[in-house]
Amino acid sequence: MQVQVISNVNEACSAKFCHKTAIVIDALRATSTIATALAAGASSVKPVETVMEAREYYAEGDVLGGERFCRRISGFQLGNSPDEYAPETVAGRRVILTTTNGTRAILKSLRAHEVIAASFLNGGACAAHAARQRRDIVIICAGSHNEFAIEDGLCAGFLLNRLLEHCSGDLALDDFGAAMHSLYNDRKDAICNTLSAGATGRRLAKLGQSHDIEACSRRDLYSNVPIWRSGQLIDIS
Repeated sequence: MQVQVISNVNEACSAKFCHKTAIVIDALRATSTIATALAAGASSVKPVETVMEAREYYAEGDVLGGERFCRRISGFQLGNSPDEYAPETVAGRRVILTTTNGTRAILKSLRAHEVIAASFLNGGACAAHAARQRRDIVIICAGSHNEFAIEDGLCAGFLLNRLLEHCSGDLALDDFGAAMHSLYNDRKDAICNTLSAGATGRRLAKLGQSHDIEACSRRDLYSNVPIWRSGQLIDIS
């Protein structure tokens, strides 16, 4: 299988996804929040691009969640901190989510045969599922402000590490993917510190949200695999 890693959402175009498995990463924090919401019993997560769309899709019983530039959107019940998505808040409910980068990356990947939302929290399960599909893979790092973000690259390296466990010599990485795999092998014992030192981590710390960095740094905490089905992400694990 061929694996391509895209450095940020601005570099993604629909032609790169056709007939492939797309794995979307926004480690700080959208895909971590999606994994957490589904683990907490949310019935689904519907990613949308704009605040207006989120409000238009909202129906009684739904939960509105999201952020713009790391801050909760006015009038929304939840922001984009995984810790907010507790069972007592989201269990049995649809979450409508809009974020600055992550939900946009998911929506740009929809030409793929299958779209998976992955993070450190559920990366092992997502990699195992993608490997079983036996299709070429595109990993898209959401990035930040249309630029590469180290937390997403490091998480891509983590996913590649898990994919190689399943595919070994049958997996061919592009150059950027090989670099991210090397980055992960170099920093795998200092994930939280690496995320904290990045631009997004520093921004979250400045806003008093350092707890999110630690929460999003835990590997394989969940076994869920959020897959795009009929306009939303559901857990198919």
